[in-house]
Amino acid sequence: MRIDLTGKKAIVTGSTKGIGLASAKGLAASGAAVVVNGRQQADVDAAIASVKAEAPSADITGFAGDLGTAETCEALVAAHPACDILVNNLGIFEPQDFFETPDSEWTRFFEVNVMSGVRLSRAYLPGMEKAGWGRVVFVSSESAFNIPTEMIHYGFTKTAVTSIARGLAKRMAGTGVTVNSVLPGPTLSEGVVAMLKDEVEQTGKTLEEVGRDFVMADRPSSIIQRPSTVEEVANMIIYTCSQQASATTGASLRVDGGVVDSL
Repeated sequence: MRIDLTGKKAIVTGSTKGIGLASAKGLAASGAAVVVNGRQQADVDAAIASVKAEAPSADITGFAGDLGTAETCEALVAAHPACDILVNNLGIFEPQDFFETPDSEWTRFFEVNVMSGVRLSRAYLPGMEKAGWGRVVFVSSESAFNIPTEMIHYGFTKTAVTSIARGLAKRMAGTGVTVNSVLPGPTLSEGVVAMLKDEVEQTGKTLEEVGRDFVMADRPSSIIQRPSTVEEVANMIIYTCSQQASATTGASLRVDGGVVDSL
């Protein structure tokens, strides 16, 4: 299968690192013009250079700003009024016990993980409908179904975006626009690598070994028995954005390594 997104414009939020950056690279390699996003201009510039290193002829631009606010979402739309592909990847996570998580953290996670995607989808979907073609992907998590007790406030946001994607798919029925959610499992993104760094240093094990131990201790239902790579998750996102995925909409597409124990 050859995915060709020539002539399509993609916006990938939270794409200076991890799954977002891998998705930006894959979309660019498939011919799409890509807008990468991060909070800091230096990170955006580094991400553009990283994409260019793998796809030298790619059309890559950047937008620096915190899309966890309505004002910055409006600024992004003003700078880029239309797109064909929107990957709502922006998200934050942090373990914190339920009884120690204040209202401010619930609000912060909701604004970043949920409302960024809501606002941008609301802005861009009408243009996709008018064009008769579009792709919106919400990057959710296996935590949407397998709520982690150590960060219930995070799991709740991922359940929310999975529901939003399903509802929007139905709202866009018959328009040629698809909306899906992609659900990674434990993934060796920069955030997870940072979380495992101390154990790597203390045990002398490799990152891969510590990652495997983490998965088997915290997600023992994993069938692949290891973390996914960011590229493995990005592959599903890129396919979902492709012409070939025209009959896939309203779906919760799992790239969780089999963590969620259901058919």
